[in-house]
Amino acid sequence: MSTIREKQIRAIKQMLNLNQPLTKFSNSEPVWKILVYDRVGQDIISPLISIKELREQGVTLFVQLHSDRYPIPEVPAVYFCAPTEENLGRISQDFQRGIYDIYHLNFISPISRQKLEDLASSAIAANCVANIHKVFDQYINFISLEDDLFVLKQQNSDEISYYSE
Repeated sequence: MSTIREKQIRAIKQMLNLNQPLTKFSNSEPVWKILVYDRVGQDIISPLISIKELREQGVTLFVQLHSDRYPIPEVPAVYFCAPTEENLGRISQDFQRGIYDIYHLNFISPISRQKLEDLASSAIAANCVANIHKVFDQYINFISLEDDLFVLKQQNSDEISYYSE
């Protein structure tokens, strides 16, 4: 039986594999990509995957969503963030600027229908609908610290909940 931590690592690695199934016998080189995450995404990934493992998954650059970024053509971007108004606004700005050629959007928790429609409208306005290859709700809004220990940190809250078996 898999642990919570193993399942979360598998979900993140599949996300980094552009949401394609992971295979044990893959001889091909990974697709090189950029990982764009918010603070919540960073908190989730950091205890699970090392920089070396990110490189093995084809991540050549990892950057904060709200940092100053320059356009990098011909490289897909994997976004991993919470579906907040602030984050969606920044993603819409990226669409307008045409900062990446291909967008793979992965939301840590489910995005509401209204927010998804607003994001789609901004993609239409930026004329980049064809550049958005995937939109996923990942359902991994927790931080795995050990095999059977995880932390729930609610956004905009100083409260932290722990669970362990």
